[in-house]
Amino acid sequence: MAESPQSPRTPGPRILLIEDERQIRRFLRISLSSQGFEVLEAENGTAGVAAFNHQRPDLVLLDLGLPDIDGMEVLDALRAQSEVPVLVVSVRASEAEKVAALDAGANDYITKPFGVQELLARVRAILRTVMPSSASPGAPDAGLCIGDLVIDLAHRRVTHHGEAVHLTPREYSVLAALARQPDRVLTQHQLLSDIWGPVHVHDTHYLRIVVSRLRHKLGDDPDEPRLIQTEAGVGYRLMCSLV
Repeated sequence: MAESPQSPRTPGPRILLIEDERQIRRFLRISLSSQGFEVLEAENGTAGVAAFNHQRPDLVLLDLGLPDIDGMEVLDALRAQSEVPVLVVSVRASEAEKVAALDAGANDYITKPFGVQELLARVRAILRTVMPSSASPGAPDAGLCIGDLVIDLAHRRVTHHGEAVHLTPREYSVLAALARQPDRVLTQHQLLSDIWGPVHVHDTHYLRIVVSRLRHKLGDDPDEPRLIQTEAGVGYRLMCSLV
């Protein structure tokens, strides 16, 4: 009996690596390919922007220390034309560098050296928020369901274990901002500017108080928070998975 022809494998999400170090590109290519991702490579910023324009990836992994142009300029060039998610992978570990990249439009930031499992988890988290399969119940525009927590953005309602959670306007605004971009770090500067106004961008204690109250009302352990996680000195992220 003749064997039935195999269906061609559907390629996974397409990821563009903009990284000048060959060994790191090779390591990332092997790690990502093993998880079913289609991997494109560029060894400098100019080639990275060109590859982005021609290949239209689903996600960009961007190094900041490129040999021809700074990675922040590449980020600006990508953001000028697209909202495709960008994960910065850089040796630059200062708080100021992280905040600058996130404020400029990066979706997340991981410093070298890093663990491959952490990087893969961050890639999956970003793609969950943007790939078509995630659009429908629980999509950011409609709301989120995280365990027993339901954030209904369309009707401005929050329930936990089926009971309504009563939030102040500021508490709701912070939670809604995080829920619209789940698993993504929102900087303190961004949250303060958007919710309290530009004159309050340095009043980080306002935000700390609101986040503390949210954790209490949502049953999130303030000593080891799993729902609203703190990126020290940078900002906060709402975790979609509590595993």
